[in-house]
Amino acid sequence: MPRRFTCEGDDCSPPLQWQGVPRGTVSLALVVDDPDAPDPAAPKMTWVHWVLYNLPPSANGLPEGVAHAALPPGTLEGTNSWGRTGYGGPCPPIGRHRYFHKLYALDARLPDLQQPLGRDLERAIRGHLLAAAELVGTYRKQG
Repeated sequence: MPRRFTCEGDDCSPPLQWQGVPRGTVSLALVVDDPDAPDPAAPKMTWVHWVLYNLPPSANGLPEGVAHAALPPGTLEGTNSWGRTGYGGPCPPIGRHRYFHKLYALDARLPDLQQPLGRDLERAIRGHLLAAAELVGTYRKQG
C-alpha cells in the first residue's frame, strides 16, 4: 500500500472503486482489516482499520481521504480497533502485513447497529450476503 495511506504518511483512506454490483443489492458494507496483527509470523488477532455499512448500491467507490460528511448518503460507520469511527491506516509494529478490503453486497439495509465492531457487522450481514469482493494490499513500516 502506498505510504500516504499509512501512519507514516497522511493516514488518509485510499481511493476505492468497484463495479458490477449484483441485481437485488439494497446496500453495501466495507470492512478493512489486518489478520496479521501484531506479528505476521505469529498473528494473535485481526486489527480492524475501517467499518462502513448501508452504502447505497449506486455508489461505485469512495474518494481518497473521504471524510464522514462526504460519505454517500445513508452510510453508517462502525468502530475500528482504535476505538473510533473512520479510517485508520496501516501501522504494523513488525513485518509486512496484509490489509484486506472486503466489500459486501447485501439484500437488505441494516438497522443502525450503533457503531459496530467489524466482527459484529460481519455477523449482522449473515443471511443477507449476495456477493463479496476482496482487495488485498501489503505494507511494512519504512521508518
